[in-house]
Amino acid sequence: MIRWNPTRDLVAWPLELTSAQREMNKLINNFFHSNNDENGVAAAWTPAVDVIENDNEYIVRVELPGVNKNDLKITLESNVLTIAGEKKAEEEVKREDYHRIERTYGSFQRSFTLPTMVNADKIDTLFQDGILRVTLPKAEEARPRQIEVNVK
Repeated sequence: MIRWNPTRDLVAWPLELTSAQREMNKLINNFFHSNNDENGVAAAWTPAVDVIENDNEYIVRVELPGVNKNDLKITLESNVLTIAGEKKAEEEVKREDYHRIERTYGSFQRSFTLPTMVNADKIDTLFQDGILRVTLPKAEEARPRQIEVNVK
């Protein structure tokens, strides 16, 4: 028994049609995911984040290329971790002609509500190679415990 796939039986699409489809996809993606505002000026950026949980801790990794560690602020309040900062633009050089500017600059803020209490006194941070790593150990009462079953 083979699952029916209606596209399997179609002949290959003509090259012109797939090329037009690809261009239309790029146009739509650029419209909805552009980093520019309506005037073509670079808009605020949002750094990419990974949030990982294991039995003992949460680990938050944030991509922050070009951000100085002195421009970061990390807070934990009511189990909400907030990472804020600013990526400052490089000094403008008047003698160069820019043909394209895709890098974004400006302030950012990301907040994450943690599902369990963390031990705020043991939070650890590491900022290396443009990646911020925040390790948040779970509070002892929030860690999973194995309960022994007694048989009578």
